[in-house]
Amino acid sequence: MTPLGTAASYWMDSTPETSYPSLDDDATADVAVIGGGIAGICTAWELARTGRSVVLLEADCIVASTTGHTTAKVSAQHTLIYEHLRSSLGAQTAREYGQSQLDAIEHVVRTVDELGIDCDLERRPAFTYVGSDEQIPLIHAEAAAAQAAGLPACVVEQTKLPYPIAAAVRVDDQVQLHPRRYLLALADDLARRGGRIFENTRVVGLHEGTPCRISTADGITVTADAVVVATHYPIFDRAALFSRLTPHRELVVAAPISTDRDPGGMYITPDENTRSVRTAPYRDGQRLLIVTGESFALGAPDVASRAHRLAGWVEEHFQARPSYHWAAQDNSTTDRLPYIGKFHLGAKHVYVATGFGGWGMSNGVVAGRLLTALLNGAGGTEGTEGTEPTVLSWAKIYDPCRIHPKVEARSFVTANLRNARHFIADRFGASEASSSEDLPPDSGAIMGPRGSKCAVYRDTAGEIHAVSATCTHLGCTVAFNDLERTWDCPCHGSRFGVDGSVLHGPATRPLEQLDR
Repeated sequence: MTPLGTAASYWMDSTPETSYPSLDDDATADVAVIGGGIAGICTAWELARTGRSVVLLEADCIVASTTGHTTAKVSAQHTLIYEHLRSSLGAQTAREYGQSQLDAIEHVVRTVDELGIDCDLERRPAFTYVGSDEQIPLIHAEAAAAQAAGLPACVVEQTKLPYPIAAAVRVDDQVQLHPRRYLLALADDLARRGGRIFENTRVVGLHEGTPCRISTADGITVTADAVVVATHYPIFDRAALFSRLTPHRELVVAAPISTDRDPGGMYITPDENTRSVRTAPYRDGQRLLIVTGESFALGAPDVASRAHRLAGWVEEHFQARPSYHWAAQDNSTTDRLPYIGKFHLGAKHVYVATGFGGWGMSNGVVAGRLLTALLNGAGGTEGTEGTEPTVLSWAKIYDPCRIHPKVEARSFVTANLRNARHFIADRFGASEASSSEDLPPDSGAIMGPRGSKCAVYRDTAGEIHAVSATCTHLGCTVAFNDLERTWDCPCHGSRFGVDGSVLHGPATRPLEQLDR
């Protein structure tokens, strides 16, 4: 069994921790941004550049959750997205999506140059490749759709990967970088422009009005003319988004390789069990090979075995052993386009950014650009200055209130049937263990009578930790993740520590601790 290396994100391990204060007194601002990942930081920074006063609120530390565990490809090539958009939503939608993604790439490059950010930015070609002849037509169709959408796409049959492929779509001049170095620099510049950043400040309530009021877990109130919810999975559900978002998790392993074995690009397969490959500058003149794969629904069993399978794949194909392993989480929408814009049909001053489908680096930049244009421009209700007509033209395809019944029906029904099954079957299913005494060290199980389950973990010292198994978001039953030692909600993606603490929303309250 291939070793997994240190359980940590390389991006986190190679940058200092942040130390912004927590909010301890009521505050006011033009705009309050909830969430300190790429979408939240980009939005807050863009707004501050236009002269808006901004407060950014993060429940943990900025750039530490999903964005701190990304693979950091800033690319307009998102597997087979363009043929899907062309065939299901029309060529114009595909073009607007492509142009917004290309704009995001160049905006990042300009920003790095303007601010002098040292973030290992590199221009690399991006490839979506297949390994069988039967899949070659998919590649040709995607290349044609991507070209029509404005991407410099072409079909190739050879790459620098150390194994053969059948065909690939190649798109040149894409970007990869160190995500934390880039975003921490934006946060520094945001603060220099007067933006206020507060960490360890969990938002639990939102009153929509004129003005809006946000409440924190500590009873503090933030009053703002407008609010942006950029919490990955929205912590508030004002538009039934919980029924239109599907969370999933992917594993990442990273292994040092010599520069002569660098495959020289960013690669991904369109398969359900994808393999995503890129490299980054590493110590002693080496490259760090970063491979993502083994996508799984939260609550799936045997996560650790998936990680070892991915590490084995790296060892087999690149003759490298991981130094790091971590996991990343994202949300997919029912039509595969992100939700960026007014939160719901009745919203006047509340906006949302979510559903990036695994492509948060470019879509997070798009979110910052578009939300700022909506807040400042003719497409919004919050002001009249700073309008960017090109950016505002993207608003329709990303509108969270859009409905595409024919395109979304199958995904919508599948996701909600799955959630209903989890809600009922998991709650009333049999216990995974009859007693906590049956649990070996460093393992967890759901146990207890039907309808009243508890989540029990025995640590390596033999101590028992018991919490309620009912997710505090909407009441689904959590499941044990044996790799990350967390309790994960299979319905909407909330994650909790073995002590019940909230690690990932949409839940904002911890699991209840129980005596055991």
